[in-house]
Amino acid sequence: MIQQYELSLPSFPRGYHIITNHLLSEIGDLPMTGLMHVFIKHTSAGLSLNENADPSVRDDFESFMNKLVPENDPVYSHIFEGSDDMPAHLKSSLIGSSVSIPIHNGRLNLGTWQGLYLCEFRNHGGSRKLVVTVIGEDKG
Repeated sequence: MIQQYELSLPSFPRGYHIITNHLLSEIGDLPMTGLMHVFIKHTSAGLSLNENADPSVRDDFESFMNKLVPENDPVYSHIFEGSDDMPAHLKSSLIGSSVSIPIHNGRLNLGTWQGLYLCEFRNHGGSRKLVVTVIGEDKG
């Protein structure tokens, strides 16, 4: 079985947001065994799996990435769309645009403290589109 969904996330402010439950509520039941692949259709946001319990981790991600890829760096020539645009493209390439998560017993087989992050790198990114592909089978 292969199922594919295209989902629209609501607009999130700049930062790192756990979207695991939002995603699961949109796609419904998972197969007993398989794989879920999530792809974001944008070049200024990313997806990552990381800490889902302590919100300070998400704050530290934001602080570190802003230090690593600062706004208003004179090396950028792509500046027409604002000071956050080129850094957002670079951050998106560093973090990545997709994740794959195994499915076991009809549930995402995540670690105890893992959650799926929407990494919003723009100040006003707007709604984001995801393509979720579920590959799996139900065994009785």
